[in-house]
Amino acid sequence: MSEPKMKETNNSVIEFIEKVESEKKKADAYELLQIFEEVTGYEAKMWGPSIIGFGSYHYKYASGREGDAPLVAFSPRKAKISLYLDYEGEERDKFLENFGKHTKSKACIYVNKLADIDINVLKELIKHTVEKYKKLYPSE
Repeated sequence: MSEPKMKETNNSVIEFIEKVESEKKKADAYELLQIFEEVTGYEAKMWGPSIIGFGSYHYKYASGREGDAPLVAFSPRKAKISLYLDYEGEERDKFLENFGKHTKSKACIYVNKLADIDINVLKELIKHTVEKYKKLYPSE
């Protein structure tokens, strides 16, 4: 089985954010860092080379594949900011009705800038995701 691409590292979150080229995206990343830490109570950690994660859980699929992942995370990517929050579904869609301008995939929500979204809805979605994943994947 291959080594998971996304695993916690000891790399510096601040050094990663400082390398973001767009000053606006860098400012948004610092604001997201503060929001995620405040809502989750977890210290930010780098996961892989470009994901800033908070907390963690261990998953094991029926296929036998298992690993660790952050409870919630974000990444200030070149094109958009990726938010790794609740997986695709009705619960997530309810939050996204009032979220603001975004696009989405099964696992991610993408935003151009924080000014496009409702920060209070973001905070509720972060809280919901942490609670949901802690119930789905209780630590042993």
